[in-house]
Amino acid sequence: MKQPRIVLVNTSHPGNIGAAARAMKNMGLEQLCLVSPQQYPSAEATARASGADDLLAAASCHQTLDEAIVDATLVIGASARCRTLPLPMLDPRDCAELTMAQADRGRVAILFGRERTGLTNEELDRCHYLVQIPSNPDYPSLNLAAAVQVIAYELRVAAGTAGPAPEAQRDYAGAGQLEQFYAHLEQTLIELEFLDPENPRQLMRRLRRLFGRARPDQNEINILRGILTAAGKAAR
Repeated sequence: MKQPRIVLVNTSHPGNIGAAARAMKNMGLEQLCLVSPQQYPSAEATARASGADDLLAAASCHQTLDEAIVDATLVIGASARCRTLPLPMLDPRDCAELTMAQADRGRVAILFGRERTGLTNEELDRCHYLVQIPSNPDYPSLNLAAAVQVIAYELRVAAGTAGPAPEAQRDYAGAGQLEQFYAHLEQTLIELEFLDPENPRQLMRRLRRLFGRARPDQNEINILRGILTAAGKAAR
């Protein structure tokens, strides 16, 4: 069974990295991905891992989020805050069931942001869904490792149940291909004078939400890129 990757973005405290690795190993998860951690490697991370230091040794490290999720076809961001432009919302159980239903689970990424501020709007623009852990509304912020533990537990439960039937195999476009498409789309809209680069408002973010819900596959992205190329030629 291919596993989802757990992606920790710009973690400030190395102990949280180790504790997250321990939570993952408790639940049988192995793919840990670190994006620009502020202190790593660290003896404190190893100590807090409490025997899960093999996950730390095998963890992949990246300078940017785009590098970490370039081949991901389903990206889910964990956040306690509601956003101005809403994403489709999941609770942890729905998140786990959706992940386990994917034909290729190895290309699912679940993102956890900074301890103080979480994921930025730009990082959430890379996500198809948002997962929120139900908590006390007067004190909704969970410790990073505790949030990873909740999601990891639900993933283990979902993996051990029949759940929904796996969806038909689709060759979804990866995050890297989608970023290329969004850059092409933005440039074409500027050439068509539909998008004013001096006053873009939130057009591209809304379009990201639209295509994020659709989750186009490889063939659909090629069709869309072809349309954009033809439109750009016509505009010129």
